[in-house]
Amino acid sequence: MSSDSEFVQRADTAVYETEEPVLYGVADGIATLTMNRPTVNNAQNSQMTYALDDAFRRAVNDDAVKVIVLRGNGKHFSAGHDIGTPGRDINKQFDRASLWWDHTNKPGGEYLYAREQEVYLGMCRRWRELPKPTIAMVQGACIAGGLMLAWVCDLIVASDDAFFQDPVVRMGIPGVEYFAHPYELNPRIAKEFLFTGDRMSAERAYQMGMVNRLFARDALEAGTYALAAAIAKQPRMGLALTKQAINHVEDLQGKRTAMDAVFAWHHFAHSHNELLSGDKLGGYDAKAMIEANKTAAGERR
Repeated sequence: MSSDSEFVQRADTAVYETEEPVLYGVADGIATLTMNRPTVNNAQNSQMTYALDDAFRRAVNDDAVKVIVLRGNGKHFSAGHDIGTPGRDINKQFDRASLWWDHTNKPGGEYLYAREQEVYLGMCRRWRELPKPTIAMVQGACIAGGLMLAWVCDLIVASDDAFFQDPVVRMGIPGVEYFAHPYELNPRIAKEFLFTGDRMSAERAYQMGMVNRLFARDALEAGTYALAAAIAKQPRMGLALTKQAINHVEDLQGKRTAMDAVFAWHHFAHSHNELLSGDKLGGYDAKAMIEANKTAAGERR
């Protein structure tokens, strides 16, 4: 029988295109966190995820900051988790933000389970619960892991050409790790959203209550910061308590426990994929997913 000591460290082959995957700035009581991988549509590797965690912590620790805006540099908010760029760093060790152990030398399903407890489910929950109001400013694509970043924010403001999508059922996986779909959408709409993997327009997301405000692309920034400025006039403790109260109601409705269950099913799907095909993602990398999206869109025309 194998022991953990027999497993070797997996090779880290990531090549980063930037040393600043997240930009940080503060003005007028508003902290701005900007995802800064525009050449890969702000795909989230661990380098970016840990940088986001550091930036959120920095904003929380700054008493001058009342509101936090999360945005993406370039054409798109975020194309999701990095499953195919040169900067994909799934085998890289980081100073972990939680008490979960390092995943990189772990066998079988433990490898991905430990990693995603840390960088996906764990970090998203921590960001949702930080005590200052957060606003996601979404333009263009907000796909899969991009949804997770938008959904942990208290408010979502979108351009009228934005779209939202979770196509991972195509991989045999029941939605992204931070499974908020039935809480962000009517359950029947959430089923349609996942079953088809189709894009949801910003207009429909607004109708469903997932998006707070819509603006034309050229008015998105001004509209977002006007909203942030209005919120920043409120007392810090009042905002924190209000946020805590509403998050508590969501959790009483089962959000946290439901997410725990679906996270387990998510990882069963990874293991099932690996048993069937040798690949945890069912044979899909970023390029294959893009092609599948194009094909599906063409078939529905």
